[in-house]
Amino acid sequence: MSTAHAATHDVHNQPPPPGPFDLWADDAGLREAVAREGAGDFTADLASYGALAGDRLLRLADEAHRDRPRLRTHDTYGHRIDRVAFNAAWHEVMGTAIAHGVAGLSWARPQPGAHVARAALSYLHYQAEPGSSCPLTMTHAAVPVLRQAPALREWADKACAFVYDGRDVPMADKRGVTLGMGMTEKQGGSDVRANTTRALPLGADGDYALVGHKWFFSAPMSDAFLVLAQAPGGLSCFLLPRWRPDGSRNGLRLMRLKDKLGDWSNASSEVEFDDAWAFRIGDEGRGVATILEMVMLTRLDCMLGSAGLMRMALRQALHHARHRHAFGKRLLDQPLMRNVLADLALESEAATTLALRVAGAVDRAPCDAREAALARIATAIGKYWICKRAPVVANEAQECLGGLGYIEETLLPRLVRQAPLNSIWEGCGNIQCLDVLRALAREPETGAALRAEWQAAAGRDAQFDAALQAGMAMLAAGSDEAGARAFVERLALLLQGATLLRANHPLATAWCASRLGAPHAATFGTLGDTAHIDAALARCDAWAR
Repeated sequence: MSTAHAATHDVHNQPPPPGPFDLWADDAGLREAVAREGAGDFTADLASYGALAGDRLLRLADEAHRDRPRLRTHDTYGHRIDRVAFNAAWHEVMGTAIAHGVAGLSWARPQPGAHVARAALSYLHYQAEPGSSCPLTMTHAAVPVLRQAPALREWADKACAFVYDGRDVPMADKRGVTLGMGMTEKQGGSDVRANTTRALPLGADGDYALVGHKWFFSAPMSDAFLVLAQAPGGLSCFLLPRWRPDGSRNGLRLMRLKDKLGDWSNASSEVEFDDAWAFRIGDEGRGVATILEMVMLTRLDCMLGSAGLMRMALRQALHHARHRHAFGKRLLDQPLMRNVLADLALESEAATTLALRVAGAVDRAPCDAREAALARIATAIGKYWICKRAPVVANEAQECLGGLGYIEETLLPRLVRQAPLNSIWEGCGNIQCLDVLRALAREPETGAALRAEWQAAAGRDAQFDAALQAGMAMLAAGSDEAGARAFVERLALLLQGATLLRANHPLATAWCASRLGAPHAATFGTLGDTAHIDAALARCDAWAR
């Protein structure tokens, strides 16, 4: 080979492979929020998981996404098994997450700050392997629903256990279980009261046979599922396990796995119930009310996951910009690229701060009525806004890498595919906006809590104060359904601004100037103050070395 030909194989001006990352140590915003929201006792747990998630789990995630789950309806000899087969990397990820409390910490160590610490674990985990966050969050969120039925105490206890067992065997043979969910049907979508699956009472109290289908059946490999079905008394909530109490397989028929845009490591399915045994939780006709606490917790995790995804997308963009040169300078030193990265950093910091604030409200809700009211309204507001912002952040971060960001060997295509999911799962944007309007109309304490949260930040920033005055008038006037999105967006921006200011966040002024002051352009990279750009990037200085 000639010397000239060999020279074409020299590689220069390309960044080194990113990582490993310490997702806890390099995230000042997360560390500050955890301390502020009362979870300082869990710092060692979070530090351990942050290092693990940014290294080993991130590498396992690549394998789990490339080798997607497969449906096995029958075994070699023709027996119906309705099993989902996963790559070994998936099982290691699940085992590691559950052993570190991503699913059970809130319930296994019930002390002040536990919900905040588990929220931080969820945020860290989503950055590494978001697909597995689906069964992890549903297992976590199912526990308070299961605890409503004394007969299901063993299920609740095993859902809290720091033990993962991926075998398809009866619950009695396991020390730990995972939970899925089935609410959506073909004809109803978000209108779950239009569900047609029937629940027929059996002889024993609480025992039913379910006949029907679910159009989206989340995490079908789980040990049991919380589902909604029409009992004689109306729409009701049930626990439907894969195995009947007598040890036989339940009448649960997986029809196919969904061929999804993203979230490839995780399985979602369609299912039919053929006289499937289920146990009722709560009263007949109270299914939505019974399952509501689970839905609130899973919506919080949608918010946390989107914030975590933004963080990882920004981390990848910063790494590339530090090591790539163009026009004689590093990308990180180019004024326009600095503007883009700083703008993304502001969005990420605000999302993380608000998500952990809501987790703190959830943590304090049992003993603080105002925090409970804030958790109620802020979950819907934050779920709407943060989940809406994740796709545009991921796409902008992808663009920072240029063509390389479009290549599957980088992480960005996976993040771009994953980013829209949380705005769809657990109620699309319209559903969240309608929920905000409903809460404000029917639960006046939620509006009072929101106003108190805003007012507590008054007097700290002129841009915020001007927006606050307009926001108070807007909240008093309310909104009709057609204007709900613009209404909720403004509520979200004021809530983020108040949260940042009350936290004395070093980027609060820059954020308020860009989001609440002079109108921020529709794209990132449109910050108007060089000092704000420098401050945001200085905050990121420890990242992605």
